[in-house]
Amino acid sequence: MDQIRIRNLKIFAYHGVYEQEKEQGQNFCVNAVLYTDTEKAGKSDDIADAVDYGAACLFIDNYMRENRFDLLEAVTRHVAEELLLAFPAIRKVELEVEKPDAPIPLRFDSVSVKTERGWHRVFIALGSNMGERLKFLERAVADLRADVCFRDIRVSDYIETAPSGGVEQDDFLNGVLEAETLYSPEGLLARLQEEERLAERKREIHWGPRTLDLDILFYDDLVLAKKELSIPHPDMKNRQFVLEPLSELAPFYVHPVYRKTVKEMLEELEETGRA
Repeated sequence: MDQIRIRNLKIFAYHGVYEQEKEQGQNFCVNAVLYTDTEKAGKSDDIADAVDYGAACLFIDNYMRENRFDLLEAVTRHVAEELLLAFPAIRKVELEVEKPDAPIPLRFDSVSVKTERGWHRVFIALGSNMGERLKFLERAVADLRADVCFRDIRVSDYIETAPSGGVEQDDFLNGVLEAETLYSPEGLLARLQEEERLAERKREIHWGPRTLDLDILFYDDLVLAKKELSIPHPDMKNRQFVLEPLSELAPFYVHPVYRKTVKEMLEELEETGRA
């Protein structure tokens, strides 16, 4: 991906833990790499087709002067995320905030914090088999649409499926949501669990009935195996109620482990008769 680089942007602001930093302010230096596609602007030579790096610099300056944080970590994270929200054509940001006058009683050049933030393509399985199932799903989708950390949301048709796992319960309404998100994998998991709590999801019976079930299927091409989170979803290849709506949205999305498309996995599942 193409890059726009900003080096040593000088900003005077009021960030810091100590009262003298909050009251007197100090100098900061910002270095940024903005990842974007410059092909259209390169052909048209029109500023309307480009990321206006002058406007980006003014945005960073205004945001850092108008907001105050104790920690460099907070400054860096918030500036990076706000840049991505303010300039949709920026796909990813590498941002470093330096503090050359930090209150350290030793000789040094600078202290800095560097972070990377960007938009990530995700697919999330949606399910409900309690109460007003459609309302639970639609409310969850509406809440995610209202969250600024999501964009370009698409939702598949919903399908009705019999429950699996051997627990007697009502049929499910299932679908898949595709979006771009600023959340990290762990942050996305926490956000989805928050949505489940709002729907008063209970986890009393394994494979039991639920008002709302939200599972991360894909997160870019990430392969992650942790106790609390596995990506891609480990059992999706055996679940028609996942693969069918997922194939509606992204039939040629390639599973990063099996190296098969969603369409191929669905066809194989249907051929085996396990669907």
